[in-house]
Amino acid sequence: MQDNVLLEVKNLKKCFDVGNRQVLTAVDGLDFTIRRGETLGFVGESGCGKSTTGKTVMHLIPPTSGQILYDGRDITHMKRPEYLKFTKKAQMIFQDPYASLDSRMTAGEIIAEGMKIHGMYHAKEREERVVELLNTVGLNKEHASRFVHEFSGGQRQRIGIARALAIDPEFIVCDEPISALDVSIQAQVINLLLNLQRDRGLTYLFIAHDLGIVKHVSDRVAVMYLGAIVELAESDELYAHQLHPYTQALLSAIPLADPVKTRAKQRILLEGDVPSPIDVKGGCKFAGRCKKCMGICREEAPKLKDAGHGHYVACHLI
Repeated sequence: MQDNVLLEVKNLKKCFDVGNRQVLTAVDGLDFTIRRGETLGFVGESGCGKSTTGKTVMHLIPPTSGQILYDGRDITHMKRPEYLKFTKKAQMIFQDPYASLDSRMTAGEIIAEGMKIHGMYHAKEREERVVELLNTVGLNKEHASRFVHEFSGGQRQRIGIARALAIDPEFIVCDEPISALDVSIQAQVINLLLNLQRDRGLTYLFIAHDLGIVKHVSDRVAVMYLGAIVELAESDELYAHQLHPYTQALLSAIPLADPVKTRAKQRILLEGDVPSPIDVKGGCKFAGRCKKCMGICREEAPKLKDAGHGHYVACHLI
């Protein structure tokens, strides 16, 4: 394992039994690494397995198979004492700020909960730490005594971020942290996350479906389709030179600020429906929607390979 790699995932798979002897494969053999201090962005259509990947890495749901290495240690199958140590280093910001916070607790209690679990600080010090965290995320001392229903969506997400920061983690999974927020609030939360990363040296796994946001925040970007990574590259490289037909179609949908360029831009429209992730057949998963599909595409699943300069793609055309 490389010295600067914080998280390494090998052949990660997550399957769900959906009854009638059918199996839904949500995550299908993922391989990726995240370096210290970087942001790896995950993009793809809804249902492609992005959030399941994040939750599996965080052990909120157990992996079916594969290996997860954190800071060189195998954390694939942890017992409770090991899990507590891991959660002190790794935290998660959830997609829905309305559902992820306990409505029976005040903001101060929510933020302090992790510190209590890990036995951090005395009561007075915890109170001071809560106020410090509220100030860090743009709230103030008065907010500590309020309940969740008294906050707006943007404020709730800030509380979620403060909760994640409370125990000084080094790695945070950001699971679509702005998708439930108004557009006017999204930029504030994104800038807050970027400032926190700069000031604290945080490492992010940033999951989103907004391609523009992912380009803005990520050092590298992984494109997922039906549980698998089809392309992975440095952010600027991926957005300038897409190699996989799915990535090309996905990025052609990004609107441009210039209306003249937008009209001149050629949109790549995908035909057909996304195949079911239940009992997936062999071959390339994108074959049924790909205009460049060849015979081998329906017979053999392409492997993720280096096309040069750290640009990885899973496609028989390359």
